[in-house]
Amino acid sequence: MAYKTTNPYTNEVEKEYTQSSPQEVEQALAAGHKLYQQWRSGAGLAERKTVITKLGQLLRERRTALAEIMTRDMGKLIGEAEGEVDLCASFCDYYVQKADEFLAPEPIYTPTGNAYVLKQASGIIMAVEPWNFPFYQIARVFIPNFLVGNPMILKDASNCPTSAQAFADLVAEAGAPTGSLTNLFVDYDQVGEIIADKRVQGVCLTGSERGGKAVATEAAKNLKKNTMELGGNDAFLVLPDADIDKLAKIIPAARLYNAGQVCTSSKRFIVPDNLYDEFLSRAKEAFANVKMGDPLDRTTTLAPMNSQRAKEKLQKQVDLAIENGAHVYYGNQPVDLPGQFFMPTILTDISKDNPVFDQELFGPVMVVYKYHDLDEAIALANDSSFGLGNTVFGEDVQKARQVAAKIEAGMTWINAGWASLPELPFGGIKHSGYGRELAKQGILSFVNEHLVYEAE
Repeated sequence: MAYKTTNPYTNEVEKEYTQSSPQEVEQALAAGHKLYQQWRSGAGLAERKTVITKLGQLLRERRTALAEIMTRDMGKLIGEAEGEVDLCASFCDYYVQKADEFLAPEPIYTPTGNAYVLKQASGIIMAVEPWNFPFYQIARVFIPNFLVGNPMILKDASNCPTSAQAFADLVAEAGAPTGSLTNLFVDYDQVGEIIADKRVQGVCLTGSERGGKAVATEAAKNLKKNTMELGGNDAFLVLPDADIDKLAKIIPAARLYNAGQVCTSSKRFIVPDNLYDEFLSRAKEAFANVKMGDPLDRTTTLAPMNSQRAKEKLQKQVDLAIENGAHVYYGNQPVDLPGQFFMPTILTDISKDNPVFDQELFGPVMVVYKYHDLDEAIALANDSSFGLGNTVFGEDVQKARQVAAKIEAGMTWINAGWASLPELPFGGIKHSGYGRELAKQGILSFVNEHLVYEAE
C-alpha cells in the first residue's frame, strides 16, 4: 500500500512514505503493551490529563500550519481545516474536564453487600481512520482512550499520511510517552496481524461499508471488541411549514461542506410538493454561486475532491443514475480547472429501482425527492440500508420532534445541518455501523467495566 501526499489541487506528489516493517510493528505493540501494564490500575491519569491539556495548546498555537497540512493532503478549504483543528482542541478541553467524572468508580446498590464498578483500561486499541477529516478522526478516538489508559496504534488513510504523522508527532511533543499513539504505514494484511495480536484488545474504524466489513471480520475472528462508524445516506426531511428563506441559508453547508465528503452530510433532500420548485431554485442558486479554486485561497468556497479516484467513482455513480432515469436539474459538467473538481450537481427523479437509490454519493451531489404525505416522506427517509444521521427542518419544533423520533438513525438534527461536538455521542445504526464515539459513550467504548463485589 503506497502512502503518499498527492495534492488534489495541483495533482503533484508532495511526499511519499515507506511502509512500516514487521520490526516497527512489533516495537509499537511492545511499547503500547508496556504502557498499558503501567496504566491498567488507573495510575497516571493526572499526567495524561497534563499531556492532553498541552496537546490542546499546541493545536491552537499552530492552527494554520496544521490546517495547511490537511489541505495539501486531501484538499479541504483552509478555513474548514482551521475549524477542524479548533474542534480537536475542544475535545482536549472537554475530556480533561470530564475524565475524573467519567472514569470514577460507579457504586451499585445491592441489599446483599457492597458493589461497585471500576473503569479500567483494557489494552492497546487498533484505530483504522479515513482521509476526510485527517485530524478530527484521530482526535476523537485517541484523546478519550489515552485518558482511559488505552495506548493506540493508528493506520490512517494512504492519501493523508502527512496529516496522520503530524498529529502523532504533536502528541509526542505534548509529552505523551512512546507507545501512546503510534502511527504506522501498514497494509491491510498487517492490520489483520495487529488485530490478531493478544496485546490488542479493541478495534475502532471509521470508513466505508466495505472496509468496515473487512476489519470487523478480522476483529470477530479474534474476539476483539470493535466499533464501526461507516457511511451514510442521510436524509434532510423538509416539513411543509418550513421557512424557505431559513432553509436556503442551510443548503450550501448541508451538502457542500468539505466538498460534500462527509458521512453525515445531507445527501437525500425530501421536500414537500408545496416547496419543491422553490427549493430546487434556491439550491441551484446556491450551487451556481460557489467559487472553485485553490483551497489555500480564502476566497475559494468549494474545494476539489480528495483524489482522482474519488472523483471518477462519483462520476460513474451519477452516470449510472442518469442511465436509469434520473434527471439532472443542475450541474454534471466538466470543470476547466486543475485539480480534482466536481461541479455541484442536483439530481431528481431517482426511483426506488434505480441502482443509485441506496448508494452513498460521497461528493457535491444533491438528490431531491418530492412528497405529498408526511408518512410517505418518513418511509422514504427510512428506506435506506444506512442509518447514520438526518435532519428534520420545520417551524413547528414539536412536530419536528415527533418526526425525528420516527426516523431510523443514530443521530437527528432539528433545523440544522449535521454537527459534531465533544459532548454529543456520534454513531449510527444499520449499515452505518455500531458503537458510539465522543461524549461519555466514547470514553467508555473500550473501558473494562470491572465489577467488585463484597459480600456482607
